[in-house]
Amino acid sequence: MITEVVPGGDATHWLIPGFVDIHTHGGGGHTFTTGDPVAARAAAAFHLTHGTTSIIASLVTSPPELMSTATANFRPLVGDGTLAGIHYEGPYLSAIRCGAQNPEFLRDPDLDELAALLKLGGGAVRMVTVAPELPGALAATKMLVDAGIAVAIGHTDATYEQTLAMITAGATVGTHVFNGMRPPHHREPGPVFALLRAPGIVCEFVADGVHLHDGTLSFAAGVTGPERAALITDAMAATGMPDGEYELGGQGVVVADGVARLTRNGSIAGSTLTMDAAFRRAIGAGFSIVDAVRMAATTPAGAVGLHDRGAIEVGRRADFLVLDDNLQVLEVHKGGARVA
Repeated sequence: MITEVVPGGDATHWLIPGFVDIHTHGGGGHTFTTGDPVAARAAAAFHLTHGTTSIIASLVTSPPELMSTATANFRPLVGDGTLAGIHYEGPYLSAIRCGAQNPEFLRDPDLDELAALLKLGGGAVRMVTVAPELPGALAATKMLVDAGIAVAIGHTDATYEQTLAMITAGATVGTHVFNGMRPPHHREPGPVFALLRAPGIVCEFVADGVHLHDGTLSFAAGVTGPERAALITDAMAATGMPDGEYELGGQGVVVADGVARLTRNGSIAGSTLTMDAAFRRAIGAGFSIVDAVRMAATTPAGAVGLHDRGAIEVGRRADFLVLDDNLQVLEVHKGGARVA
């Protein structure tokens, strides 16, 4: 990352790597969760204008048929670079901590189902979120890790010990840490403390001021350091759109004042965050621009095996942004070509 002073002026432009969002459900009025490839292209294009040059399409808890259809439909989009991969946020999650996930389709990890999905994806699947306390969770983790796929711990009521067992089995990511998890307690630390302290775990943080207070973000990412903290959006279709009624995983969502909540119980239902806003929020919470860049690009890229991007270095893909002195996106370059 370097600074560039505009000739003949006093403005400073920042040249930084393109953002890498490893947890996104949609944006710009379009969703990934239905498996529609046209909508997926439009959602990726929306986030590209906000500096996200690599985006993982996150599905939610769904029937097996929808997961298969979405995987098959998104595989070509991963192949042509529109998407950087697929993330299954569900269905192998805790009913107690399912949040905005549809409880109707929750189920225990199924090795046969996973094997079929991975075969269908042909290398497109990058990450799977699993609750450690479920029957078969450890076996599923070992299977996924052997296949080169990142296993994330999330939407879980696991104990501290169950979480550590999953980490030992090979899990390497914490899905939007604090959210959708048993809250930490000084006599029962649960998954949050286990994830924050584990050297091999990258912790996702939704830096929107709704999912996490800025003080919590500052504390938690201060514990992990920027090399283990990944900013994510957890964005849904309403991102970049007016307040109103939307849908997530077959459930009604109402967005008011930019906050998305399920109509049935008021649970937070993703976010309306973009990565450029998350980046600025992290800086506002006290992180340096260098550390915020790591959290928004370098660390998330490494977490899902995208080692060819996430930094401006010789040999990596030329994904970079030009920001103005207010850290607003002026230019987006992907693969060396200006795209937005």
